[in-house]
Amino acid sequence: MSESPSSRAAGLLHLRRGGLSRGDAIPLPLTMASIFHAPGDSTGFHQYGRFSNPTWDGTEEMLSRLENAPTLAFPSGMAAISAVFFALLRAGDHILLPSDGYHTTRILADRFLGAFGVSFDTRPTASFLDGGFDGYRLVFVESPSNPTLDICDLAAAAEAIHKAGGLLVVDNTTMTPFGQRPLDLGADIVVAADTKAPNGHSDVLAGHVASRNESVMAAVREWRTTSGSISSPFDAWLLHRGLETLEVRFDRMCTTAERIAPRIKAHPAVRSIRFPGLVGDPSHNLASTQMERFGFLISFELDSEEKAEDFINGCELMAAATSFGGVHTSAERRTKRGDAVPPGFVRLAVGCEPAEELWAAIKNSLDRQLP
Repeated sequence: MSESPSSRAAGLLHLRRGGLSRGDAIPLPLTMASIFHAPGDSTGFHQYGRFSNPTWDGTEEMLSRLENAPTLAFPSGMAAISAVFFALLRAGDHILLPSDGYHTTRILADRFLGAFGVSFDTRPTASFLDGGFDGYRLVFVESPSNPTLDICDLAAAAEAIHKAGGLLVVDNTTMTPFGQRPLDLGADIVVAADTKAPNGHSDVLAGHVASRNESVMAAVREWRTTSGSISSPFDAWLLHRGLETLEVRFDRMCTTAERIAPRIKAHPAVRSIRFPGLVGDPSHNLASTQMERFGFLISFELDSEEKAEDFINGCELMAAATSFGGVHTSAERRTKRGDAVPPGFVRLAVGCEPAEELWAAIKNSLDRQLP
């Protein structure tokens, strides 16, 4: 039986307790070292900074507790995705990607995997199960998709993919393990950009790969060690600090999003809105059974590019930024990043500001967009 979010959060804060000796630091120490004392046969000990680091160990212990699975840290979300692809795929393999997920994943497949003989197809997240999965070595899905927030039935996808002999990889960046647990739904591998909510302070790039498949993790670990796709100790330390408050921040962000999404929907300046927590949203019913929370991303459309830009730039409690998941509410007009959405499409990432103060600022900026 899986732990409740509250139990996971409580235990996360005291993982180091059992290994502490009298006088040890309670916070995770930062070990800035590229070499370690390694006389004779030092198997099982730290030897060189590309292989391992004590600060990584502490951060990966927290991530493993969150995922309830062995976890490896990487210097970005794309580094984590790249590690899975390059560690597991071979020439002649065929893979399936979402057509509406994070665009850099498709760029990686198009510009680099193809040169190594790996081909790919794409499908929309909302109809991802249509067409089956025969012939795919690996299927990659992002649910909810970024930025349109469509959802795929992960349990059904996992069952069908496994029957076809493939592996299911889920990008869980938008939800974190406190909002959705893909491995419990049958996924083979989870990847995530910990740059977002897990770190939460918009001051570090990080990512991770988690799997309960020992051979998968061995291959990914070998790729990391050999390629040098490693986090710096300082970045790992910053991520560890952020993970300690993830549950508190994520709860606040999701609760605020649930409160203000209906108000955004009702505002006359808004043409359409996507948020899984809204009754009537195409994702709502599945999200209610598959996800533990509805997330903190709200996507909506204003009348024009100009109005979208004015809304974002003129809101006093909002940062114009391309990332999400930090303590600051941020927003972006997603056509700037090449997403196939209307010119006035805004992805809003709710932060940790008090809900009513944030709504007052959003409403004031939306009011300016009325004729």
